[in-house]
Amino acid sequence: MAPTSETLTAERILEATEEVLRRHGPAKATVVDVARALGVSHGSVYRHFRTKAALREAVTKRWLDRTSQRLAGIAGADGAPEERLRAWLTVLFEAKRHKAGDDPELFATYTVLTDENGTVVGEHLADLTAQLTRIIEDGTGSGTFLAPDPAAAARAVFQATGRFHDPCYAREWTAPGIDAEFTAVVDLLIRGLGSPSR
Repeated sequence: MAPTSETLTAERILEATEEVLRRHGPAKATVVDVARALGVSHGSVYRHFRTKAALREAVTKRWLDRTSQRLAGIAGADGAPEERLRAWLTVLFEAKRHKAGDDPELFATYTVLTDENGTVVGEHLADLTAQLTRIIEDGTGSGTFLAPDPAAAARAVFQATGRFHDPCYAREWTAPGIDAEFTAVVDLLIRGLGSPSR
């Protein structure tokens, strides 16, 4: 039985939108396609998302938030700052690599959508660098790291590891030796952050 508009939730719409995007790509996926997949009128979808752009922005945010939420658990955990920093960067790399490798069509679609949604992407990047800042602040507070400006250090770490999380490098993520290169960069960054008194 088709869902009624009363049972329709924003989350169900976003799930259907993701499936429509997977099947049709960003250029051909429409609100009408999403409504058809849900068995409702397109007006029902517009009651939750006022425009096609708002729907695309929401589905992009949902996609990016999946990674942010996993990383937030690492940033907020107890444990040695070096281990948390290494784990955070590793999970980020693995999450991006899995998104690109497990569903390349959807990854390509989201690459288009992230280009459209600069505000959502900017907020995502700010969240990620804030998480890194927290780890580096904890390391500075414990004497593990020497970083007079943890926020600046976090931005530098994020930029220095861009090859392992920026989608423009996705083709390199399966190259032979990429894991060793990732480890070498992370080792270098952790040594560079290290306090000379340790």
